[in-house]
Amino acid sequence: MKKFLSLFMAMFLVLALAACGTNGKEEEGTATEGNGGEEEVTELTMGFIPSQEADQIADNVKPLEDYLTAELGVPVKAEIMIDFVGLVEGMRTGQIDIGFTNPFGYVQAVDRANVEVLVKAIRHGSDTYKAQFIARADSGLTSVEDLVAKEGLTWAYGDTLSTSGFLFPASKLMDMGVEDLNTFFTQTAVGGHDNAVLSVLEGQADFATTFDDARTVLEKDHPNVMEEVVVIGHTDPIPNDGVSVREGLSDEMKNKIKEAFLAINDKPEVLSVMNEVYTWDGIAEATDEEYDIVREVYAKFKDQLEE
Repeated sequence: MKKFLSLFMAMFLVLALAACGTNGKEEEGTATEGNGGEEEVTELTMGFIPSQEADQIADNVKPLEDYLTAELGVPVKAEIMIDFVGLVEGMRTGQIDIGFTNPFGYVQAVDRANVEVLVKAIRHGSDTYKAQFIARADSGLTSVEDLVAKEGLTWAYGDTLSTSGFLFPASKLMDMGVEDLNTFFTQTAVGGHDNAVLSVLEGQADFATTFDDARTVLEKDHPNVMEEVVVIGHTDPIPNDGVSVREGLSDEMKNKIKEAFLAINDKPEVLSVMNEVYTWDGIAEATDEEYDIVREVYAKFKDQLEE
């Protein structure tokens, strides 16, 4: 009897381990193991995080889906994520193959999911950008010094995991003397850079922090936003956001993805999609070392953000 139970348990463990080794994407039929032992991709999913209304992004990226599908030879679909945490987790579990990662999201994704950055954005001829502090023109707030001199202000930002929306501005505020951000300001995460600008415009927040210049996203619906909401300061330069891929894709597929994105520079109709969604004017190759400055800022908040 004991021998029978031992044999039964051994067989059970083998089956259980085999089941645990099954990848979710494989179950869906999007990735299988080829004859050479490498993963054979039959579908790719791109993960986006909101910089504007999610349904608007979904509509705008359709031409990019079509372009990449043609270039890569497999169906490519877009998925709008709720936040950066969801994107990182999606890449870790293999549900997201290609991620549009902001600088901090990329650093976190490397730590948690061993992703690899392929390309980065070019804006206004530069591969770096700054975060901006904004306030209403009639608020009396004219500098970052004004913010640290007046406790109790309401601060709006898109997401605590946003590089330009929170991390670099928070680091600057701390360097300027704010010891406890949580008690000094009333913080409100509003889910996107456009919403942060809107919070200031409508008087729901005293100031906001966004990428430079997120106000332009609202110009179509709010023509006076550039006059009513003003920039009162900037952070140090930040490496631009980029496109990363999950662990497990073959070198051949990663190279195809990289080359497809770089080729967008010569395709104005597709580049206009990147500009519409994330204000990209061009695309350049990226390396992991460029994001070391982001790692330094992340180190200040790592314990807090991983609670």
